[in-house]
Amino acid sequence: MEPSPFGPTLRRWRERVAPESVGVHVGGTRRRTAGLRREELAGLAGISADYLTRLEQGRSRTPSAQVVEALARALRLSDAERDVLHQQAGHAAPGHDVVPTRITPSVQRLLDRLTHTPVAVFDATWNLLVANAPYEAVMGATSSWRGVERNAVWRHLAGPASRVVMAPEQRAELESGLVGELRLTASRYPADRTLARLLGELRRIPRFVALWDSADPAPAEQPGKSKTIAHPAVGPITLACDTLVVATDDLRIMVYTAEPGTEDDERLALAIVLGTQVLVD
Repeated sequence: MEPSPFGPTLRRWRERVAPESVGVHVGGTRRRTAGLRREELAGLAGISADYLTRLEQGRSRTPSAQVVEALARALRLSDAERDVLHQQAGHAAPGHDVVPTRITPSVQRLLDRLTHTPVAVFDATWNLLVANAPYEAVMGATSSWRGVERNAVWRHLAGPASRVVMAPEQRAELESGLVGELRLTASRYPADRTLARLLGELRRIPRFVALWDSADPAPAEQPGKSKTIAHPAVGPITLACDTLVVATDDLRIMVYTAEPGTEDDERLALAIVLGTQVLVD
């Protein structure tokens, strides 16, 4: 079988990326590897370092479109390069009938300016695309999440408990809103196979089926809503949670802030310091 160009291309593009340009802290340590290390790229893309090694060495030749998209996003590839990576993996480049997961350079520049603010980006199906270090410091690590674990609808209905404290009526409102919005997304992208597989997974949850059949299509997150996070190190933090929708790219940017000078602001700052110290050690 003729060797696939996917592995060598992936390695070449990994080695050209300066770690600092994608938010990887390197400190003053000497590095033998040019560009990103495998484990750094794997962490950014949400896959295992072992799987990335197999891809680069050609021992795994059929990465899914989702994995290819995650790698393209982590490497911050141009649109043309992203299309090449998909083609070399045997996939057609995503078109208009597929839920967008591309973080454009303009959106990325916005995220780069929010390095001290907890931010997470979701696609239109509420799959987590990327969470910055302050978000993980406050909400908990997301890098180990795989597949359906990265979907906010699944996590709220069937996943492990999060750090967010909600009254029963708040949880019911959020779940109804998430499912209602997902139903609207499904109507916009009826040909998206990944979305169809997600819906298949979610239909195993009785609560989802009931909401799918009855929920009104309402926004899952209302601008200006507050959330209380039970942080294990600094105690409860009440934050404003604003969800910004990038209409042209169908993305949701979730931003957490505290009113300056308040106790919540002090706790947020401390949680970020403690969390990011752990993340970069």
